[in-house]
Amino acid sequence: MKIVNDLPEIRAELLLNYLYPEADSQWIAQNEGSFYRNYNSDLLTFNDERMEAQTARDSFIKLLPQGVLTLDDDMKGEDAAEKFKQTELRLRLLRETFKPIDSFRFRDSLFMERQVDSLLQNKLAYILNTYFGIDLEQIESPYVREAAMLLPYVSRRRGDFGFIANLLQTLLRCEVVTDTGRYSHTDDTRQWLPMIRYELMISGLSAEEYREMDKGIEPLREFISEWFMPFEVWCQIVIKEHDVPQQTDTRLTLGYNTEV
Repeated sequence: MKIVNDLPEIRAELLLNYLYPEADSQWIAQNEGSFYRNYNSDLLTFNDERMEAQTARDSFIKLLPQGVLTLDDDMKGEDAAEKFKQTELRLRLLRETFKPIDSFRFRDSLFMERQVDSLLQNKLAYILNTYFGIDLEQIESPYVREAAMLLPYVSRRRGDFGFIANLLQTLLRCEVVTDTGRYSHTDDTRQWLPMIRYELMISGLSAEEYREMDKGIEPLREFISEWFMPFEVWCQIVIKEHDVPQQTDTRLTLGYNTEV
């Protein structure tokens, strides 16, 4: 018997489907009443050997007329204690009688929970494929695969430079410095584009490590520029290192902070 009071907000179907995904048609439900839900979790206890689940939910006996359960004079008279025992026995028998119905309803709810979970998992892939033309399974870059999850919100996040900085920081797990300015591919400053520059602060990369990482984030650069940047904004995502003094006696190449 396992008690799950440390998970007060989780539904019984969600937890049992996660722990025992193939046992949805085997559980026997014992509904103790919604009164217990005030200070317990939805799933009070469960026994995975006997496949019994005790829940803080009302049984079908809650729908029975009052006279079926107790009579008005049941607690009156000198033999009230005996009448109380008879009432308890009647309730226990009714619970056992309606247990198959409660179990059937619980199993049906387990099945529906699993179906909804499957639909929700496939919903994002369907939206990305149908509305954005992106197949998650065809994306090779792990960075782009993670960033693509946010495309349903792109209409509200396009041009949000602070959000992009946080996204890069989360994906690449490094400090990100943001700088804004102007960009022109000529010396004519009368024609320029607004520029946003993200500097990924990663120190200690060798020349080979730098080339490999720069190649790895190239698909992410293209993805962010295409989907999350306004059309007129020039976006740069570059790898920089913190202010580390050059050791000319050991490093024969320029640091990747150097610009020519």
